[in-house]
Amino acid sequence: MKRTERLHALTEMLRRNGSRGCSAERLAREFEVSVRTVKRDLAALENSGAPLWSRPGPGGGYGLAIGASLPPVSLSPSQAVALMAAVSAASDAPYADLAAAGIKKILDVLDPRTRARADELAGRVWVNAPPSASRAIRSALEEAMAEQRVLRLRYTSGDGTTTTRDVEPVLFACTNGQWYLVGWCRLRDAMRWFTVSRIERASVTKTACGGHSIQEVGEPPASARPVHERG
Repeated sequence: MKRTERLHALTEMLRRNGSRGCSAERLAREFEVSVRTVKRDLAALENSGAPLWSRPGPGGGYGLAIGASLPPVSLSPSQAVALMAAVSAASDAPYADLAAAGIKKILDVLDPRTRARADELAGRVWVNAPPSASRAIRSALEEAMAEQRVLRLRYTSGDGTTTTRDVEPVLFACTNGQWYLVGWCRLRDAMRWFTVSRIERASVTKTACGGHSIQEVGEPPASARPVHERG
């Protein structure tokens, strides 16, 4: 990891740890550098205006002042391209359009030099995105999930049977490159997995979901976890 990228990552780690802070030894292990290098990096961050605090002695460490004013965006070119690549490669993922719009906002406020380097690097990353469901269907699924309202679906199963059914959305899941809507099917009176690409029509009703929980879906595979726990 280059020093510029390490400084960005170091800042984010301190931010995530909040008032607990981190010892120099822990930071050194995390970034696979010496304690001396970490302390030089922390000094560089402080000299650049980052609101660092330090607490000596056992249980001490370094952190960022709570509530301090920090730049709204602090990304390296590689981090910016990583975001672009992730969204481009998962254009069929839930809320992908909103993610793309959010990334554009981030790019628009990067400093010109970082933006130029990110644009140059982005040209070296190609993505052949898979076909996705129609925008209207995806919008309906996303809205129903966020608002927890019943969906009315026209769905064709793997054996070619087409049905219209009301579904209470519980979660989105991706496995083996395929996206699924998992929800309580009122037609079958059971939890069902619906392949998103087989949904032919979807509309959001005014009926609120009945409160079926994620736990009813069952235990996920050991390799699966919510997106906020990735990385």
